[in-house]
Amino acid sequence: MSKRQLCILGSTGSIGCSTLDVVRLHPDKFQIISLAANASVEVMFAQCIEFKPQQVVLVSSEHATLLSQKLSDANVSDITVLSGEQALIDIAQCQTTDTVMAAIVGASGLLPTLAAVNAGKRVLLANKEALVTSGAIFMAAVKASGAKLLPIDSEHNAIFQCLPSHQQDEMGECQLIDNGINKILLTGSGGPFRTRAIETLESVTPAEACAHPNWDMGRKISVDSATMMNKGLEFIEAKWLFNVDAADIQVVLHPQSTIHSMVQYKDGSVIAQMGNPDMRTPIAHALSFPNRIESGVPDLDFFNTPSFEFKEVDFVRYPNLKLAIDACKQGQAACTALNAANEVAVAAFLDEKIKFTDIFKINETSVKKFVSQRVDNINEVMALDKQVRLFAQTLLVDFMPTKSVMQKGIK
Repeated sequence: MSKRQLCILGSTGSIGCSTLDVVRLHPDKFQIISLAANASVEVMFAQCIEFKPQQVVLVSSEHATLLSQKLSDANVSDITVLSGEQALIDIAQCQTTDTVMAAIVGASGLLPTLAAVNAGKRVLLANKEALVTSGAIFMAAVKASGAKLLPIDSEHNAIFQCLPSHQQDEMGECQLIDNGINKILLTGSGGPFRTRAIETLESVTPAEACAHPNWDMGRKISVDSATMMNKGLEFIEAKWLFNVDAADIQVVLHPQSTIHSMVQYKDGSVIAQMGNPDMRTPIAHALSFPNRIESGVPDLDFFNTPSFEFKEVDFVRYPNLKLAIDACKQGQAACTALNAANEVAVAAFLDEKIKFTDIFKINETSVKKFVSQRVDNINEVMALDKQVRLFAQTLLVDFMPTKSVMQKGIK
């Protein structure tokens, strides 16, 4: 069997590095053709030396120049270094690759992921925002091109594994009700503030929000997990991947993160996928599907695994999750606006410009502002995304601490 020819979009991030961990275990099965990141020169340099891709992209032209110089100094001359957003699109649709790991965080990953889809690639989808911001448009492109879409998020990968095998080939067109399925049970840990007093949440620091109890993730997704916006985005993604209505998805709090999601059947059966909380498991599954390969993840030890807990979601504690579920019901504009506003708000929180609880206020105001806007094609999606970001930026001023308030803390 010939090697899969891989392009990894977002290779220096958490998912990208985990993907390379799995590839490292199977040099006979995978070849890295191209890698892409935003500006991580040192990590990308190390990846280039080890995996010897033909092309690499750093979106930042300044950092791409620095990488080129480092490679030159190391006498590496057979790797082409590119820069800019168009270069991401170019490598995603390049004929020399057959499989694209779409792991760029946020809406900036939409266009290169869509390019891979339009080129009919095998697309390993870790960029949930692509479906959140352009659901029907994205899935129509998958159908038109014949691309093979495989979910990487641990929850969606778990659901995928729990489906009847013939439905696994029908991403976006599943007929779950006709195949005996009552409901998708989407599990979530509840993040680091599941038991913290609600009245203290406004004082949460970025460091506290990024300290997830179970998963090792990037800063943005860690904050989303703390607000449970991440589960809200996954809720919307599940709607499009599995062709279900919002009423067919139920979020279940499962603090141990051992069961990654479940599918409930009409006959009373519930099929669950479980394992240690490590993204290398769903990555290895998608890389090798329909076969199974080693992922590097230790076997689940049932004798030392904490007892399973399941709880209903408290929407007072997690208003962002409720906002996302409502957006899923309201339509594409609401979902696009929600994602754009959240990216602005989370970035501002991580920069300590707003409070943790202000993230919801900015998200809610933005969705209300743009919920009725029409979104019929990818250009309108990108235009709305830009509009919402500009609007959300104007809202930040209302939540930033005033100079007089900040000076109270100065002795």
